[in-house]
Amino acid sequence: MTDLLMTVDEAAERLRVSRWTLYNLIRSNQLRTVKIGRRRLVPVNALAEYLDKLTEVAA
Repeated sequence: MTDLLMTVDEAAERLRVSRWTLYNLIRSNQLRTVKIGRRRLVPVNALAEYLDKLTEVAA
């Protein structure tokens, strides 16, 4: 089974950006996250949605 959620560090690594940049994307509502307990997690499909938005803007 593939993972449905990833940590902020894992998401930053996948996007090849810093943690700081990823938190800025979260704060500006450009990247959707969920909170479970005290942990902030990024759904895998939220990364795909974010990348789709980027490609739409670039086209």
